Amino acid sequence: MSFIASNGLTEAGTARTIAAGGMTVHYHDIGSGEPVLFLHSYGPGTTAWITFHRVVGALSQHFRCVLMDLPNFSKTGPIVYHEGLHAVQARTGAALLDALGIDKAHWVGNSQGGQSAMVAAINHPERVRKFVMGGSHIGTGGDRYLMANRPSEGARATRAALDDPSREAIQRYLRVHIDDQSLVTDELVDYIHHAHTWSPAFMEARRQSVSVPHDYTPELAAIKAPVLLIHGRYDRMVAFEVSIAILNHIEDSRLVLLNNCGHWAPFEKPAEWTAHVLTFLRGY
Repeated sequence: MSFIASNGLTEAGTARTIAAGGMTVHYHDIGSGEPVLFLHSYGPGTTAWITFHRVVGALSQHFRCVLMDLPNFSKTGPIVYHEGLHAVQARTGAALLDALGIDKAHWVGNSQGGQSAMVAAINHPERVRKFVMGGSHIGTGGDRYLMANRPSEGARATRAALDDPSREAIQRYLRVHIDDQSLVTDELVDYIHHAHTWSPAFMEARRQSVSVPHDYTPELAAIKAPVLLIHGRYDRMVAFEVSIAILNHIEDSRLVLLNNCGHWAPFEKPAEWTAHVLTFLRGY
């Protein structure tokens, strides 16, 4: 099975591995120019390629696009950790930049990847130029919503798929995360199911790992890097009120809310998402 980028590139054809952060990091390196590090969505079987393959063709015409698979996703790792998930991911992103000889980059993330880009702007500010996030919480472990229900429908569907990673559970999880149901194809279900279950060693590392909750709200105001927030209006995993809260805390911030869009904004609305990200990264 293969999801091909708009420029004809494939996941297998662009895949790379490198030692970074005490593990093997799996990534894709596409295009040239100012570097942009991409961090992918949360959920069983999610990869950098499936999250960003519909946008990387256009973005790689202007930037060097490094799509990193996060620890214990795809083929990065396996590792066992007992600390905040997003701190691990941000540190791994910085380690990959070190391994590639990149001092500073734009960071672009969705879902967990967006939150980890935010944590990088807090913990590793010297490595972050601008960052993009959306469908992201503020705190590791989730946030106390003002209006939405918690745990969210998306969180419950994700938990069910992690507990029972059957093809049927994966399909239910995808139908909650993606608003446009026509995008939840048999090919996508098979891809996600395989990416989550292919390695017993990775499944065991995920089982043993513990993510320690941490509320980053008090640290948001100190972020100096400009941020673009892009959130789907019908995100059933992370309510869009969280992006409004982030907007309220970070001075150099702006928010785009995409109608008829769920949790996977770069996958569901690639042309519109790309237009906003390009404008932001290149300058208004």
